[in-house]
Amino acid sequence: MLKKLQKKQISIIAGAALFAFLAGAMVSAPEIGKSLGKWLKLSQNQAEQTSEASKAQSAVFPLISQSLPERAAKLAAIAQESRSPDRNRARYLLASDYIERTQGQKALVLLQGLEKDYPILAPYILLKQAQAEDMLGEDGKASDLRQRVLKQYPKEAASVKALYLIAQPKQQETAIAQFPSNPLTWEIIRKRLQENPNQPQLQLILAKYAYDQPGIVGVLDQLVKQPTLKPEDWELIGTSYWENNQFLKAADAYAKAPKTSRNLYRTARGLQVGGKDKEKAIATYKQVVQQFPNTEETGTALLRLAETAKTAKDGLPYLEQVISKFPKQAGTALVQKAKIQTLNDQKSASASWQLLIAKYGSSDEAAEYRWKIAQDKANAKDYVGAWQWAEPIVTNNPNSILAPRAGFWVGKWAALLGKQQESKTAYEYVISQFPYSYYAWRAATMLGLNVGNFDNVRVMNPEVITPQRPVPPAGSETFKELYLLGQDRDAWLQWQTEFQNKIQPTVTEQFTEGLIRQAKGENLIGIDKISKLEDREIPAELAQYQTLSKQITYWQARYPFPYLREIEKWSTERQLNPLLVTALMRQESRFEPKIKSVADATGLMQLLPSTAKWIAPQIKVDFKTINLENPNDNIMLGTWYLGHTHDQYNNNSLLAIASYNAGPGNVSKWLQTLTTKDPDEFVEEIPFDETKNYVRQVFGNYWNYLRLYNPEISGIVAKYSTTHPKLPSQ
Repeated sequence: MLKKLQKKQISIIAGAALFAFLAGAMVSAPEIGKSLGKWLKLSQNQAEQTSEASKAQSAVFPLISQSLPERAAKLAAIAQESRSPDRNRARYLLASDYIERTQGQKALVLLQGLEKDYPILAPYILLKQAQAEDMLGEDGKASDLRQRVLKQYPKEAASVKALYLIAQPKQQETAIAQFPSNPLTWEIIRKRLQENPNQPQLQLILAKYAYDQPGIVGVLDQLVKQPTLKPEDWELIGTSYWENNQFLKAADAYAKAPKTSRNLYRTARGLQVGGKDKEKAIATYKQVVQQFPNTEETGTALLRLAETAKTAKDGLPYLEQVISKFPKQAGTALVQKAKIQTLNDQKSASASWQLLIAKYGSSDEAAEYRWKIAQDKANAKDYVGAWQWAEPIVTNNPNSILAPRAGFWVGKWAALLGKQQESKTAYEYVISQFPYSYYAWRAATMLGLNVGNFDNVRVMNPEVITPQRPVPPAGSETFKELYLLGQDRDAWLQWQTEFQNKIQPTVTEQFTEGLIRQAKGENLIGIDKISKLEDREIPAELAQYQTLSKQITYWQARYPFPYLREIEKWSTERQLNPLLVTALMRQESRFEPKIKSVADATGLMQLLPSTAKWIAPQIKVDFKTINLENPNDNIMLGTWYLGHTHDQYNNNSLLAIASYNAGPGNVSKWLQTLTTKDPDEFVEEIPFDETKNYVRQVFGNYWNYLRLYNPEISGIVAKYSTTHPKLPSQ
C-alpha cells in the first residue's frame, strides 16, 4: 500500500517539557469550489462520509474545533437548556474555557454540583473545582477537593492528578505503586531519580511504561550500571533501547536476557547494524538457526547469514534453507539467489525467477520482478507485453505498493493500443480498488473527473468539510468523553493510565494511540502509528485493520488537518490551492512545527534558514523577526516559495513540486534531457528516486485530502467503490 513511499527519515527537535503539557498552568478544476471561504465549513451531517458508529451525536463535540471566544455563546446557550442531553457537557467545557482564561468564579458557578449530574467525569469535575479555587486564592478548599477525589475515586486515573498536586511522599508512593503508566507518575519518578539516581526499580518502571518519552535513553544508560538486574530486566532494557534505535546498546542488553529466538536475533542484528563485532553477530545468527530452527526470526537470520557470507557463493546454502523451509521469506531468498546465479549461470538464474513467479507469485518480490519486465517491454514499445506482465501484479499482489501503479499503466498502455474502453475500465478499477493512491488521482484525471491536473491544481478552490473527532475504538468511556470534549491533557493522562500494552498493542489500541497523539500535537508519531497498522501480518489483526481501513475516519486520521487557519490565510494570500499546501506540509514535516532535517531545514514546510533569509526582503519582512519554528512564520514564507516555484514554471504544479524538493537547477536539466511530453512518463523518468517519490507522495496526499474532505469528490469515489469493475485482460 502506501507504506514504502511514506517512510522518510526526519530528526525531531524535542518540544516543550513534558510537565508543561501534563500538569497545565494549573475538469475545469476551479469549478470544484467557488471560494476559500467555504474551506473551514464544519460538517453538521457527515452521514455520507462516515459511519454513525464512529461519530458521537452531540451539539457540543463539533464546537471543540472553534476558538474559546467563538464557542462561548453557543456553549452558554446549551448549558441553559434544562432538558438537553448536552447540558452537562456544555457546562464542563465552558467552565474549562473560563479556567483557561483564569476566570475562576465563573467556572465554579458552572461546576457546582455537576459531579452528581455528570458522573462519567465526576473526579475531573472536582479537580476543575479545585483549580478554580486555587485561582481565587482558596488553597484550603482546593486541597479539600483533591482529598475528596482520593477518598471517593481512589482507583480512577484522575486521582493521580490529585496525588501529584498534593505532592506528599506517601501519596506519591501510591501513584508509583498503583498507576505506573500515568505520565504524572513518570514525573514523580524523574524527580526522585534526580535526587538519587540509584533506584533501579523506578528506572525499570520508566523503561517499561515511558520508553517512548524524551530522555529515556539517559535513564537506561544509568540503569545498565546496576549490578542486580535479572534476565527479564535485561530483556525490558533491550526492548526499550531497540525502540529508540539504540541498536548496539540493545544488543548488549539482549545478550544478557533470556535466550529466546527474538532476543538472540536482536543481539546479532544490533551488533551487525552497529558494526561492532561482525564475527560475533554471525555466530549469534547461527545460534538462532541451531536453537530455534522453525521460528520466523530463523528465516531472517539465514538471510542475514547469506548477506554477511565471505563470498556470494558461500551464501547460497543459507538461501536454499530459506527457500525450502520459510515460505514467507522465500521470495527474498529467491531474488538473492537469482542475482548470484546471473553472474555465472543464466539458465539456473532463469529457473529461479520462474520459481518465484510460479510458487511465490503473491510476494512483493514477484511483483517487483513482474514490474521490471513490464517496464522493459513498455520502453521497447511492446505495450501488449507490458500489459501482460503488469496485469497479474494488480490481481495477485493487491497489497503491494506496485498494484495501483501497474493498474494505472495498464490503462495508459491500453489507450496507446487504441483500446479506449479497456483503458477506461482499468482507470475505474484503480479508483475502485486503490482509492488512497496517487494513481487513483491520475486515473480520475484520465477519466476527466473534476479533480484537477498538474497544470491547474494551483488555482483550484475546493470546498472542504472538516469532520468532528471520531469516537476512539479503545479506552474507557471516561477517556472517550474527555477526548471528544477536546480535553486533551486529561484525555492523555487517562489513556496512558489505561494503555499498558504499548509494545504489542491491539489494532484498536494502536489506532486510538495515534488519535490521542495527534490531539496532543504529536502529529508525526500519530500519523506513523496509524499508518503502520497496515503492516499487521497476523490474520486476525490484518482482518481488523482491513475492517478499520474501510471507515473514512481511519483515513481522515491518517490525513489530518492541523493549522487550518494559517493554511487558509496564506494560501489565499499566495493564490494557492490550500489542499496542495496541506499535502506538501504533510510530506515535509508531518505537521511538526519544530522539526529539523540533517541539512537544517526547519519547521512545517522545511525551509532552510538561507532560503528564508532570501525570501524575507521580497515580502518586506525583517528576517531577524522570523522564527521558522513558528507555524505562522513558516507557512507565510513556505507558501511564498511554493508560489514562486509555480511562477517559474507557468503554474505547472508537477514541475513546481519537483523544484521544491530538488531545486530549480535539477528541474531545468530534466526539462532538457527528458523529452517526453506525457507528464506521467516524465514522473517515471525523474532520475532522482527521492524526487520521483516526493512528487507522487505530495500529489497522493493532495488526492487523499480531496477525496476525504470534498463532498463532491468523496461521493464520486464512493460510487466507484460500489461498482467493482474488473481489470481488463490482454
